Amino acid sequence: MPQITRIVIAEDEALIRLDLKEMLEEEGYTVVGEAGDGATAVKLVEELRPDLAILDVKMPVLDGLSAAEQIHEAHLAPVLMLTAFSQRELVDRARDAGAMAYIVKPFSKSDLVPAIEMAVSRYTEMRTLEEEIADLTQRLETRKLVDRAKSVLQTKFGLNEPAAFRWIQKTSMDRRMTMAAVAEAVIEEGEAQDKKKADEGRSEG
Repeated sequence: MPQITRIVIAEDEALIRLDLKEMLEEEGYTVVGEAGDGATAVKLVEELRPDLAILDVKMPVLDGLSAAEQIHEAHLAPVLMLTAFSQRELVDRARDAGAMAYIVKPFSKSDLVPAIEMAVSRYTEMRTLEEEIADLTQRLETRKLVDRAKSVLQTKFGLNEPAAFRWIQKTSMDRRMTMAAVAEAVIEEGEAQDKKKADEGRSEG
C-alpha cells in the first residue's frame, strides 16, 4: 500500500477539527490543509493534491457528500467521511459520492487509522482497475484501427493480410509512431484516394 503522509481535513466544528489534527499528527501524518466548509475543502485538495481527504458530512457552503463527489470525479484523492450518524441511507450516499470509507463520531485513534488505510487501499484498487480498463479499451481501439488499415492496404496496394500487418508494424517502429497513428494515416490516405476517384468520376461525367 502507498505511504500516506499528507492529509487535508474538512470539519466545520473547530474543536473536532483540532482533535482530529492532533490524532493524525500523533500517528505520524501531516495535515497539509484545513477547511471549515466543503467548497474550501475541494479547493485545497485541488491545490495541494494530498494522499487523503477527510471530510465531515454536514458542512456549510457545500456539504461533505457533494465535496466528496467533486473530489472523486476529478480523481484528486481518496475520501474518508466523518459522520455523526451510521444510517444505511447516509452510508449508501457516501459510497455513491465516491467515499472510500467512513467513521462515526465520536471516534478514537483506533477507529481512525484502520479507516484511513481502508480508504487508501480501496482507492488504489479502484484506480488500478480503471487504468486497466482504459488500457484494454485503448488496445481494442488500436486493434479496430489496425484491422481497418490492413483492409485498406489489401484493397489499395494488393498486400495480403500478414504483409499488411508487418508493414504497419515496421512503419510504426521506423517512424517511432504508435500502430494506431500509422493505422489512422493509412485509413486517411485510403479515404483521400476514394474521394479523389469520386471527384475525378464526377468531373469526367
